[in-house]
Amino acid sequence: MLDVFRTFDFSSLLQIIVLAFAFYYVFLFFRGTRGAQVLIGLVMIILFMLGLTMLFRLDVLAWILRNFIFSMALALLIIFQPEIRRALAELGKQPVFSGTSDRKSLIDNLVQAVAFLNDHKVGALIAIEQEIGTRGIQETGVTLDCPVIPELLSSIFIPHTPLHDGGVIISHNRIMAAGCVFPLTQRSDLLKTQGTRHRAAIGLSEETDAVVIVVSEETGAISVAYRGRLSHPLTGERLGRFLSSLLLRGKKSESTLKRVQEQLDLTPEGIAKSENLSPKETAPREQA
Repeated sequence: MLDVFRTFDFSSLLQIIVLAFAFYYVFLFFRGTRGAQVLIGLVMIILFMLGLTMLFRLDVLAWILRNFIFSMALALLIIFQPEIRRALAELGKQPVFSGTSDRKSLIDNLVQAVAFLNDHKVGALIAIEQEIGTRGIQETGVTLDCPVIPELLSSIFIPHTPLHDGGVIISHNRIMAAGCVFPLTQRSDLLKTQGTRHRAAIGLSEETDAVVIVVSEETGAISVAYRGRLSHPLTGERLGRFLSSLLLRGKKSESTLKRVQEQLDLTPEGIAKSENLSPKETAPREQA
């Protein structure tokens, strides 16, 4: 048994772990950016060329590839310079992990802004980024990078303003971009009353894990799209409960997806279970 531990190379294991973490965080870093497509293309080309050299024993091509890989680090710095600069700037101005108090403040500000938009029947489309990056979507709009203030957020969607016709993306508790173009869902089972904003909200929620808030321009009704599912109509109070269950992640023993499904269950049983409403409170929402 001792001989097995002596022959085991712990340094090799440590190197494998370090490289695994490095590749994992490189993948997270480029995910959701345009540079991800370039990176995937480079990797596929290199793997294809290596396969050819090993299969047909192309010595000259193998020598070129070996020397090319050594200079790949410099090439990556040049190709992905915008993404690297943006990431370093974000690390320098804010912590990687936001606290619970920051999230609660974000939820309160969102509910206040949505309540104003609901009262004045102003259409809105707001996406809250989570694990999957949305940098590619942010690049379709105008970069703001400002705090989430209810008055500021609601003023973006006032009709006839430059940024009202598009979506807002919130990331790291900040408004990162406005006037963004969200991908539209291709589903054909949606109601005709659900316009472009609702289709854009569902489309983004299908491609990412973002939670997307929609305010109808015609009726002022509040809807939420998550994982390709649209929940409506919601009140400001119920919107706050839904965002809290998803963003605060207070109960570690209970899965996030399960809590979100309960919040999205708008049947009488689901409403009674998630909010513990009295019969007087439940009746009007059943009719809605």
